[in-house]
Amino acid sequence: MYYITLADGTRVLADGNGIVENVEVITANKTLTIEDSGKTFLIGTDALVITLPATVMGVGYNFINSGADGNNLITLASAAADAFMGTVANAAADSVASGVADKDFVNTKATANNGDRISIVGDGVDGWYVKDGVGIWASEA
Repeated sequence: MYYITLADGTRVLADGNGIVENVEVITANKTLTIEDSGKTFLIGTDALVITLPATVMGVGYNFINSGADGNNLITLASAAADAFMGTVANAAADSVASGVADKDFVNTKATANNGDRISIVGDGVDGWYVKDGVGIWASEA
């Protein structure tokens, strides 16, 4: 293992096959592309909206709340025809995505904890499926 420095000056861990994990820090609203698939995004800034592209089968993203407990509202916004489907299992109460098109999925600020996370994958038809997650996430009303 060794470190390489990307064009933007970020140091990342690599091995003989390339970058070990592609991680990006988000500090402002961001629109993702298909080329961002496979990345892990660290979000430590409050009230950010991450806009997803239209669903494509196999495209996936990972999001981690890296901010202080109770500080970050993180909104994942899908394309108008896409929905979020699936469940984030929690000890207190499961977070269940509504499965309704054009509804955001939100890591609620009041219950947000450092380390809350969600991984999603596109199905290419209906939207985004929750692969894994921790924390309280809610479908937009």
